[in-house]
Amino acid sequence: MPQPQIDADELAVRFTYHPPSGDQPRRFMNIRDEGLRFADLIVGSTPDCREQALAITKIEEAIMWANAAIARREP
Repeated sequence: MPQPQIDADELAVRFTYHPPSGDQPRRFMNIRDEGLRFADLIVGSTPDCREQALAITKIEEAIMWANAAIARREP
């Protein structure tokens, strides 16, 4: 899928508050809950180290981007 062109409209999408509507809050929470479960598995299964910290950071990033997709791209 091609990346959206970064024009004034795209910047407005990226830097405007998008209040949740409909079932979005429930889906945000579901994504966060599953991310927490995965993060808990990582912490419980790996040694305390840089790699573990990076794995947790990537889960945080995935949650953020998934929720941003819902907030930014749904009508």
